Amino acid sequence: MADAKVTVVGRDALLCAPTLAAAARPEWFAPDFWRASGAVALETSGRGSVWIVSHGGERWLLRHYHRGGFVSRFVFDHYLWLGLERSRAFREWRLLRRLSDAGLPVPNPAAARVRRAGPVYTADILTVYIPDTRKLSAFIAERRVPEDCWRRVGRLVRAVHDQGVDHPDLTAHNLLLDARGQVFLVDFDNAHVRPPGVWQQRGLERLERSLRKVALETSTDFNERAWAELTAGYGGAQRR
Repeated sequence: MADAKVTVVGRDALLCAPTLAAAARPEWFAPDFWRASGAVALETSGRGSVWIVSHGGERWLLRHYHRGGFVSRFVFDHYLWLGLERSRAFREWRLLRRLSDAGLPVPNPAAARVRRAGPVYTADILTVYIPDTRKLSAFIAERRVPEDCWRRVGRLVRAVHDQGVDHPDLTAHNLLLDARGQVFLVDFDNAHVRPPGVWQQRGLERLERSLRKVALETSTDFNERAWAELTAGYGGAQRR
């Protein structure tokens, strides 16, 4: 990408826009650096720990890549080295830039870091924080989903698919709503660019399973009408 720059500092490879390249440094990806400067606005705990930090006039979300599933019992945050451009952080950064440049409501990527150690690496990513949003699943649990948002969800999913991006975790937890009902899609870790195919329908099926699961877990009814609105939005979106 012409608007992306890779800088190597010791064992770290940093990827960011040229406007950040001169200032970017490995310390940006260390939570203690932000804590020491009093710039941590919020942090969460658990396997998916994230930190919201202040930089200049922006807030960034810092996320360290962790393993999931069965393999996480043995390997916490290391991944097999297959080349810099195949690292999770670089792939997610470039996907987010692709979608942001297309005008889609996804996190804007700030910077990514990959630290190689022989045959393995660890990785982190910084994205611009999307303020005043909550998960769609939280709105469902509270029975407060704006009725007119379902078509917007469908149009967003279609627009992402029309960019050739297969989101591997298309769920009610990765769709966010703000106070105005605007919809955002987040967490593109391990997403891939693919030619049109069955993965698009499978993505919709994954989202439907997620919505049904949230309804079950929150003792709410799966909203068949809302799903019909969502699929109508998906079918009515214009191809890009």
